[in-house]
Amino acid sequence: MVETSTTAHPPVQPPPALRPPVAGGGPVHPPLEQLHHLHFCIHSNPSWHETIILGFQHYIVMLGTTVMLATVLVPQMGGNHGDKARAIQTMLFMSGVNTLLQTFIGSRLPTVMSPSFAFIIPVMSIIRDFALRPFDDEHERFVHTMRAIQGALIISSCLNIVIGYSKAWGNYSRFFSPVVIVPVVCVVGLGQFERGFPQVGKCVEIGLPMLIILVIIQQYMKNIHERTQLMFERFTLILCIVVVWSFAAILTVGGAYNNVPEKTKIHCRTDRTYLMSSAPWIKIPYPFQWGAPIFSASHVFGMMGATLVAAVESSGTYYAAARLAGATPPPAHVLSRSIGLQGVGMLLEGIFGAAAGSTASVENAGLLGLTRVGSRRVVQISSGFMIFFSIFGKFGAFFASIPFPIFAAIYCVLFGIVAAVGISFIQFSNNNSMRNLYIIGLSLFLGISVPQYFNEFTASAGHGPVKTNAGWFDEILNTVFSSAPTVAMIVATVLDNTLEVVNTDSDRGLAWWLPFQNRKGDVRNEEFYSFPIKINEIIPTRYL
Repeated sequence: MVETSTTAHPPVQPPPALRPPVAGGGPVHPPLEQLHHLHFCIHSNPSWHETIILGFQHYIVMLGTTVMLATVLVPQMGGNHGDKARAIQTMLFMSGVNTLLQTFIGSRLPTVMSPSFAFIIPVMSIIRDFALRPFDDEHERFVHTMRAIQGALIISSCLNIVIGYSKAWGNYSRFFSPVVIVPVVCVVGLGQFERGFPQVGKCVEIGLPMLIILVIIQQYMKNIHERTQLMFERFTLILCIVVVWSFAAILTVGGAYNNVPEKTKIHCRTDRTYLMSSAPWIKIPYPFQWGAPIFSASHVFGMMGATLVAAVESSGTYYAAARLAGATPPPAHVLSRSIGLQGVGMLLEGIFGAAAGSTASVENAGLLGLTRVGSRRVVQISSGFMIFFSIFGKFGAFFASIPFPIFAAIYCVLFGIVAAVGISFIQFSNNNSMRNLYIIGLSLFLGISVPQYFNEFTASAGHGPVKTNAGWFDEILNTVFSSAPTVAMIVATVLDNTLEVVNTDSDRGLAWWLPFQNRKGDVRNEEFYSFPIKINEIIPTRYL
């Protein structure tokens, strides 16, 4: 197994020597614990002007998810365009705060925290509950719905706080192996397919050019000249967004969408978000801005299912981000404290009135691989953009008017990178073992197939497949089994720890995996995941 340098700023290393050719085939590539084609790893940083531009790219990527989620939820709550702008500002503000917290005292990985689609099911349940009640106007219904979401987030956040800081989540992660991580990380990316080309196809004349141009410039044109290589490799995303967004604006002004269905206008036109006209110039989100929280047991239990799903999704994203940032897999104690801190972040989101809880952003993890820059500082700078544009609403609304198909084209690439990173973990186990292939294959397939069934059933019937007299129980199961990473993790963990476990440690890759799961099992754990200050002098070690 190849060991990489552990210095603070490791140079870019050449590919390792290949093993001699084997009979009937070419050379065999040995397993690599860390990727060798990264320009900057987790604790090395590009120049300040590059760091700022790269941080802005991370902000743009997570902005798409935030706007999409608000666009789906706020109108159904009864909110107007102004309410939608405030909801986006609040979620952006909390994403910036939570990203800073995670990069400093949480996972310490370069991961952006952004609103999670896992919260759609419990939030829609709250929306349906209040839709049946009488209100003087739609805005009053929106405010009451937001207050109920606040109450549910505040109470349900305790679940992640408890399983995190009690180290229960870290203890559960000790049942993982590379055989489990492969399907989990893979479906963290593949499970987002509905936000990819299906959204591109809603305005193909904008989305498809964005996808094609991004691939051509970022992967092919970078090799034209030495001086353009780094520029195209790191900053193509912004260049492509400017070009295609301008093209969309020209089509809008030129009247190309004047006589098309309303749905086409929503996805294609650059003036259909109405955020520029409704967003305030300056607005600082503050605690309980919608009023006192409304607490309901049925809402809380449903939201708990989403917080558990967010923990699973974040864990899968952390493994992908660690590999793309040149770090070792996060140890058990790091996963525990990051999930605990994620619960604290959800508590803050409930207090400040966010429309949904947060999770580690899959698309931003993919951006680490696209730019080959895994610097923690870049992501910390991006949190500054989130907070700035959440306060100065008009400026943030300008970028939020980017049509969804442009974001979707970007996500096709970024989600694919994360899925591929998941596949790369198989090199640390025996990929010729039928046992391993069975577990990985079944977990991958069920991880995609089961949530698809739950989502299709919900779309047609108006409720999930699980429907009993206990509504809270229904919401938990429907939320859990609508999440691809959660289903994959459950299936893979159960099978890997019960199927032919005797004398299969080597096949499962445990000899490579276990040292990384202990705080002092590998010397690099301290290098990548230690706190920036001696925080253990303030907080007892047992909580970290």
